[in-house]
Amino acid sequence: MEKVFVDTSALYALVSTRDDDHERAVTLWDSLAQSYRPLITNNYALAECFALVQNRLGLDFVRYLQYEVVPSLEIAWIDEEQHEAAINHVLSANRRNLSLVDCASFETMHAMEIDTVFTFDEHFREQGFNVIP
Repeated sequence: MEKVFVDTSALYALVSTRDDDHERAVTLWDSLAQSYRPLITNNYALAECFALVQNRLGLDFVRYLQYEVVPSLEIAWIDEEQHEAAINHVLSANRRNLSLVDCASFETMHAMEIDTVFTFDEHFREQGFNVIP
């Protein structure tokens, strides 16, 4: 069954009722959950999302993320080799707005042979991945 990577932007939109993409994120999340496709993220994307949620929304939303969303995810842990590859990707891209977390996510997707990503971040489409929505 085809795996789907879940990016920070999708997780944040799912949790934040203030996000412009919230309703669409909830609808897509429900659809993905019903499809029984494995939903994958990595520890860098989760760390980024937790920091954003805590800073912008508060601890009640962090609890929701941790106890209602994270249990539905398989977490891929970035190792030293993937971290180095992500850093090299950031440096070789020579773009200020391409983050280490995005590049680490690209590395996870390549390593796990994942072609599809649930995201609202256009960087994934630029890298040639199939993007939901």
